[in-house]
Amino acid sequence: MSGEQTPATGNEPTDRTGIEQVPAANPVMEVRTGMWGGASGTSDTSGYNGLARVVEFPGDSSRPYGGWFDAVADRMAELVPGFSAGLTLVYRGEITFFVRPEKLVELVQALRDDAQLRFESCASLTCVHYPQMSGQEMHVVYNLLSYTHNRRIRLEVALADPADHHPHLPSVVRFYPHADYQEREAWDMFGVIFDGHPALTRILMPDDWVGHPQRKDYPLGGIPVEYKGHVTPPPDERRSYN
Repeated sequence: MSGEQTPATGNEPTDRTGIEQVPAANPVMEVRTGMWGGASGTSDTSGYNGLARVVEFPGDSSRPYGGWFDAVADRMAELVPGFSAGLTLVYRGEITFFVRPEKLVELVQALRDDAQLRFESCASLTCVHYPQMSGQEMHVVYNLLSYTHNRRIRLEVALADPADHHPHLPSVVRFYPHADYQEREAWDMFGVIFDGHPALTRILMPDDWVGHPQRKDYPLGGIPVEYKGHVTPPPDERRSYN
């Protein structure tokens, strides 16, 4: 199975003259300095104060992807033309399709019902918050499993973070009923509203909780803790790791 998923390397793209083209640089998400990301200032005693790391968004993988990836990608494009948001990533034997939000429902139904695809299960659904990615701050991630063909793929939908911090996306519960609790958790922790969900209520935090704790801009909060005369400040007053 793992050998099937290993992508083919292929040759680098060339122009008509046969000269190798240099791919465009990937979008830079942020530059982190020091061991703790640069926000800790003089409190960074790790010795890595001069360390600088450029965090880039991954670039589009070139065809052929390898194994069965190409057949699945071609079938998805055949059934739902224009579903792609312009990025397909093959990394460490896994494939991720970035999907346009308005095509999500149509694509999910095709992935579940088509005999050549048969991704019958949404194994997991989660979110990732990238506050530094203007216009694509919230990413909703679907890991799909085909019992029939013993295959896994990942769908990722990038959403803009509106002023109220509640981006909208259609629910997939009618296709994957077990995604009910997963969408409730994504709403509770990240604030994504899944339109059409049968009962989108909090699942971890109290119903009257304000905010969504796994967003990167959510305050840490906390209370000071005293032990044998020593007072440990709450997390939001300690050294920053952002």
